[in-house]
Amino acid sequence: MTGEYAVAVHALVYLYHRGTTVSSEVLAKNICTNPARVRKVMAKLKRGGLVTTREGSEGGYRLAVAAEQVDLRQIAQAVGATFVQCNWHSGGEDIHCQVASGMAGVMDGICDDLNQRCLQRLEQITLEDISQKIKSRPQAAEDRA
Repeated sequence: MTGEYAVAVHALVYLYHRGTTVSSEVLAKNICTNPARVRKVMAKLKRGGLVTTREGSEGGYRLAVAAEQVDLRQIAQAVGATFVQCNWHSGGEDIHCQVASGMAGVMDGICDDLNQRCLQRLEQITLEDISQKIKSRPQAAEDRA
């Protein structure tokens, strides 16, 4: 999983919580990252139909879909997130050994299967679910003030 996915989920839950148009600067402050990174992720979410944008001094981003209709798989697809992948392969297809020549393909298949299982599970979790989990947590003292 990449940081983009975490930024995307955080931003969308925050937009839902606020219920209004929010600038990249405000989002970045809440996410604890920089506005340029937020804008990069939000562009992908806009292309995915999950947010709308407004330009100008009152501009920013707004959730385009009801929170209970947005699942975490949709967000993953919008930002191109992959959860399980093999970044390095042992062996080699050109080696004359059954194990060495076949291991990369087998590991890729396992990773693809695990990634699909992750996506299937993420279909079961909505932005509303995430928001409810956050609301059920005890608030920090400064939040109660």
